Amino acid sequence: MHDDFYQMYLEELEALTEVGTEEEKILLARLSGGDGDAGKRLIEGNLKKVLALAKEYDGKGLPMNDLVQEANMALTALVMELGDGESPEMEFEELLEKRVRESLQAAVDEQQRESEIEENVTARVNVLQEVSRVMAGELGREATVDELAQKMKMTADEIRDIMKITLDAVHVETAMKMNLGGGEDLDPSEEA
Repeated sequence: MHDDFYQMYLEELEALTEVGTEEEKILLARLSGGDGDAGKRLIEGNLKKVLALAKEYDGKGLPMNDLVQEANMALTALVMELGDGESPEMEFEELLEKRVRESLQAAVDEQQRESEIEENVTARVNVLQEVSRVMAGELGREATVDELAQKMKMTADEIRDIMKITLDAVHVETAMKMNLGGGEDLDPSEEA
């Protein structure tokens, strides 16, 4: 489905004309005078440029749709700033490239941080499950939260947080299986 939207977007871009250097100067002057239509044309005429910048970040962890959206938002934000009377510290094209690259890099960095956190949480859940299994075998019963915390050199609250993540994942997986299997939807008020 994402590819369909991206393909439609590319087809729509083909019909747009890029802004040339002279037109850009005229549009910037009109924009600083409060002409909103100049801003719209400035955005429309630079969509292909920001798409080219977004393509440079393809394969770095974010889908192309998200990259295009980030690039377009950076373009729109810049044009809005200039429309509010902000005077650019450099030529528009340079500033546009700088802002779009900053936005794209920030989005890629955020995605990488989220992935690292997810991997870390998954590793902690797996370790807790293994330690819990081993301790249950050694003790002949389920280990308490305090015993698990001591064994894993963590606080009891950290162990509870990991257990909550595991329970939440089980609830989501169960709900998905019920929905995919044709079962009834879970009533949110019935969840723990």
